[in-house]
Amino acid sequence: MDWNRLADALIQDDNVKALEEYEKQYPERALEKGAQVTRLAPSPTGFMHIGNLYVALANERIAHQSGGVFYLRIEDTDEKRKVEGAVEVIHKSLKYFGVKFDEGADLCGEYGPYYQRQRAEIYHAYAKELIRQGLAYPCFCTEEDLEKTREYQTENKLLPGYYGEFAKCRNLTEEEIYANLAAGKKYVIRLRSQGDVNVKHTFRDEVKGEITVTENNQDVVILKSDGIPTYHFAHAIDDHFMRTTLVIRGEEWLSSLPIHIELFKVLGFRLPKYGHNCSIQKIGGETRRKLSKRKDPEASLNYYREQGYHPEAVRTYMMTLLNSNFEEWLLKNPDTPLDEFKYSIGKMGKSGALFDIVKLNDISKTYMSKLSETEMYDFLKTWVDEFGNDTQKAYFADKEYLCKVLVLCMGVGSKKRRKDFICAKQAVEMIAYFFDNSFAPVYEYRFDKATVNSVLQGFAAIYDEADDNSAWFDKVKKVAGDNGFATDMKEYKANPDAFPGNVSDVAEMLRIATTGLSNTPDLWTIMQILGKERTLARLSAAMINL
Repeated sequence: MDWNRLADALIQDDNVKALEEYEKQYPERALEKGAQVTRLAPSPTGFMHIGNLYVALANERIAHQSGGVFYLRIEDTDEKRKVEGAVEVIHKSLKYFGVKFDEGADLCGEYGPYYQRQRAEIYHAYAKELIRQGLAYPCFCTEEDLEKTREYQTENKLLPGYYGEFAKCRNLTEEEIYANLAAGKKYVIRLRSQGDVNVKHTFRDEVKGEITVTENNQDVVILKSDGIPTYHFAHAIDDHFMRTTLVIRGEEWLSSLPIHIELFKVLGFRLPKYGHNCSIQKIGGETRRKLSKRKDPEASLNYYREQGYHPEAVRTYMMTLLNSNFEEWLLKNPDTPLDEFKYSIGKMGKSGALFDIVKLNDISKTYMSKLSETEMYDFLKTWVDEFGNDTQKAYFADKEYLCKVLVLCMGVGSKKRRKDFICAKQAVEMIAYFFDNSFAPVYEYRFDKATVNSVLQGFAAIYDEADDNSAWFDKVKKVAGDNGFATDMKEYKANPDAFPGNVSDVAEMLRIATTGLSNTPDLWTIMQILGKERTLARLSAAMINL
């Protein structure tokens, strides 16, 4: 077989350069000893999974804590899955959560292009070299041929794939190959595997520790019929020339590890370190299952932006999943920037990380409660500008008024801050009753209409905006007493059957009439914020709607 002639016949790309030219073009990075070069390499599908953030945070922390480089590579070899604007989605999503790339797609960097389709000549050069060495060959099998092989292997319970006796084009003669080319048959380029599935060896996985890996015997496709590489081939070449030192990726890639090990070997490249993290799971019924983008809205990073989770809260929660000692550190350092936590790949969980939306909400509540009213104002406004409706956007017309609302709802200035707000969407909905255009009360009282009317009418007649909290409450008690309600809680508890209710029940009627809710922050303060005219108007409207 004249392998040089065959290589020239199969790979016709005038841009291909000598291999040493690529080594000069992409030299070793000038970094300090121990510095790690990591990457995120998503497909441009327009969907960012929470798992992408999980992996991105791990890679970003490892690179930056070591003084290394974290870059973004777009693996766009599958044209069918490509979505317009997907790269912008990746950047926007990760930037929101504070994940910063040093270089990569749509950014600067000397190791690009960072789109795989723009690197075709490099893949062609190395595919050509493998053919010259007899380590790759053309395969003319049709999809129908491959399907028949799969059916036979399934029926006979054999290992699936293109190998051994099933690698029908592996040993084609030179005459057969050129006859197929002359006939215009489509072909792919396959690796001529040198592996033996009976040979196993120990591999050091940076996350899982020592694992057993079986040698690859699959003659995998390295170039598709359109000359575009497969993921396996492209990633090996790109990780070498972008000088990647460590790859943290999902455990679904473990099955491909033997292929990748062999590809690096035949290409003559140094293998980077690999760490395979477990998938993010959730409780589904009585079992754990992988978080699904089809079943679970919380699987999408867009979900957290659309709901308005504060990025630092989500980042904090993700760190609890990423490192087993993070929560202990956080308890000791509650106000320390997260980047000061010393992330360790060795403390990544070896079993599936369990996603818990309740725990995320608790962390989010705690984080939101630490914001000042102006920080909260700015955060809510940013969310409303992108996701809110016109009515909600109008809330921000009077900053002074809205800040008063936020001070009350957050408990600013009190001994114990309130933890009512989970995310922007929920917070904006919670404060809706402070604004007439969104005040939509549902009046549900525990007392009859006549009693409620008497209470509301009595209080409206004596309400004075100038009253302080104490004077205001004295008037609530007066209305309570006038309507037969107990004004003294000890007296009520001693003989509850003697009264229709107590002063707190009267306050509840006023609260529902004023806010449409039975549970709110301090009612006196609410009335102070609303002002006398609006407060009395709401009491009047409530009486009309009895």
